[in-house]
Amino acid sequence: MSDALESLYPFLYSGTGDLTAVLGQVRASTVAKAAEIGELRRAVGARDGARIEECARAMAARFAAGGRLFAFGNGGSATDAAQLATLFLDPGGSAPPLPAFGLANDTSVITALANDVGPGVIFARQLAAFGRRGDIAAGLSTSGNSENLLRAFDEASRRGMLTIGLAGYDGGKMAELDSIDYLFVVPSSSVHRVQEAQTTIYQVLWELTTELTAEEMSHVPRHTR
Repeated sequence: MSDALESLYPFLYSGTGDLTAVLGQVRASTVAKAAEIGELRRAVGARDGARIEECARAMAARFAAGGRLFAFGNGGSATDAAQLATLFLDPGGSAPPLPAFGLANDTSVITALANDVGPGVIFARQLAAFGRRGDIAAGLSTSGNSENLLRAFDEASRRGMLTIGLAGYDGGKMAELDSIDYLFVVPSSSVHRVQEAQTTIYQVLWELTTELTAEEMSHVPRHTR
């Protein structure tokens, strides 16, 4: 563990008492990481920009027809999933709130399913209970290999839900699934950079989807809403 930390933050292990030198290394490390994530975001935008817009249009159509979003992930990705749901529920400004749920938020449900059945079903069981045709399932993972996400996507697909995946590395096992309609892969082996780029992807998806949903809703007669 110490070797891994030293490779990430060499200035903490340099053994120097020169504060100016340490601050210089911190500054250089920060600049390098900012440049890395900037380049990664540009690469993802160039490769997947059109598909992100296409996905947002599909999401907007679902929301306009009464669909709901279910977001899920493990660890830091669970936090990102909760943030994604919050963006739709509380968009701010003049945008209307849209129904969205973070499936890792309820600790009672998560711990009960993990203890009584197994951690592999904590998201699939919730989608089986609440998901319906026309809803949206969005799962986030850095590795793309989380079993509980793979099972959740299969369950969501069986139920006719729009499925969206965000992964890192080469997409992992998520890239092998036929049950994911839109998969966005951040081509990096750094968990930190993957999650930073994924944040950008879902922020853009949220902004586009919110705008497009408002357009869709403006064309729907009031009595049918």
